[in-house]
Amino acid sequence: MSLENKQIKDIVKQFGKDDKDTGSSEVQIALLTARIRYLTDHAKDNKKDNHSRRGLVLLVSQRKKLLKYLRRTNPESYIKLTQELSIRRN
Repeated sequence: MSLENKQIKDIVKQFGKDDKDTGSSEVQIALLTARIRYLTDHAKDNKKDNHSRRGLVLLVSQRKKLLKYLRRTNPESYIKLTQELSIRRN
């Protein structure tokens, strides 16, 4: 599919509190960002693949909800994460 196990483990290690922290908002947002970037490249190459485009839109909206939650609960972590992933302009 889109992300390999090694990529997922690297993201969890970088953004998680420990190696098994896959549920925190920061890790979920980072994993969604990696999948979104992969699907964005796929959509550029395959312009008629509307099924994958719909999945991309769903992933973007899910990440948006998680970012909204993180901004509300932990603003410092939100700022750090958005700068590190370079997903929003502040």
